[in-house]
Amino acid sequence: MKERRTSTRLAGLGFELAGAVAGFTFVGYWIGKYYGNPALGLLIGSLLGLVGGMYNLFRATLASQRGSAERGRKSDSKSDSNSDA
Repeated sequence: MKERRTSTRLAGLGFELAGAVAGFTFVGYWIGKYYGNPALGLLIGSLLGLVGGMYNLFRATLASQRGSAERGRKSDSKSDSNSDA
């Protein structure tokens, strides 16, 4: 069951990345339009969304890798203790 949650979480990261880029792009366009330069706002907003989304993607991926490595070490120690008996 835990593996299913992890894979579902990792599959959803693509949607989170797309949502961050789309959301920041919209906000950047809106702010740029308010200040009279929507193209610059669009560019800055999309870059901020991309950086924030990629940060979240890397953070979640590294946390997932650490978790699977810890689970692997725990299962190795259990199999070692079972082979000693």
